[in-house]
Amino acid sequence: MPPLARVSLVREPTPLHSAPRLSEELCVEVWFKRDDMTGVGLGGNKIRGLEYLLADALAQGCDSLVTGAGPQSNWAMLAALTARQFGIEPYLVHYGTATSATGNLLLCDLVDAHRYFTGCPDRTSVDGEIERICSQLTAAGRRPYAIPRGGATSRGVAGYVRAGLELDRQCQAVGIAPTQLWLATGSCATQAGLLTAACWLGWTTQITGVTVSRPRKECTARIEEMSAAAADLLRIPVNSVARVCVVDGYIGPGYGIASPAGQAATSLVARTEGIFLDPIFGAKAMAALIDAARGGRVTGPVIFLVTGGAPTLFASTKAVTV
Repeated sequence: MPPLARVSLVREPTPLHSAPRLSEELCVEVWFKRDDMTGVGLGGNKIRGLEYLLADALAQGCDSLVTGAGPQSNWAMLAALTARQFGIEPYLVHYGTATSATGNLLLCDLVDAHRYFTGCPDRTSVDGEIERICSQLTAAGRRPYAIPRGGATSRGVAGYVRAGLELDRQCQAVGIAPTQLWLATGSCATQAGLLTAACWLGWTTQITGVTVSRPRKECTARIEEMSAAAADLLRIPVNSVARVCVVDGYIGPGYGIASPAGQAATSLVARTEGIFLDPIFGAKAMAALIDAARGGRVTGPVIFLVTGGAPTLFASTKAVTV
């Protein structure tokens, strides 16, 4: 991995293991990459990007972190939690209106994050509010570090470039050459990082993201842009444009709302492998993989990235504009 300042948060490597009973059910060899076991809080993929983002905040002498997302965002909760670990004051902006403190909102309250609601169901309403809070903090003599929703920056993407190198070593160790790697894609930073690593390493593995929030074309454009930016930051020669693969049709009733297909997928994985998938990201991505496998559109071995989000299993969510 090219040198780039990072703090150590992830308990590397996270497990890679086979899923024999699910594989038998789907007639496709399936493996799980367990980034729900990154080791901070209740785990989750966002920790990987935060290693680089927090290192940058500390290098700049920042004393406040300002970011945002949906009310039940695992990203926002983990950003607040890890900020506290380094003595940085967390400020979180959520779209919509205040709801009962369950799931990730409860955890944000436990770490005493400063929370704001935009009053608007449109997720883009978060962006301007982040800027406003940063301006207020600066005027008060503080040094805020702003991070876009989901940590979707070139530094955030670097976390999954590093994860791709980790996964490559693990695949070699267990002797598998995966045909595809499936994951949920929302802000698209995780997929962009894995795709950048795949192109850099010369993988033939297809990185398949299942969109849980955005139109497929928007995801494709974001992945291309972030992959190029991360490659430039890390100074690695890759061209990932031709490799972007995004599957749509599984958002269900809307972002942040459990879908019937996702609930069925969650039940199947829990029953066969004893693994819980969150209803917002992992469940919907697994529903897509199940359909592809049963439709004969996938050949193994296939890796499924478990991205975490366990607190949302204990939350009540409402529809939002996507």
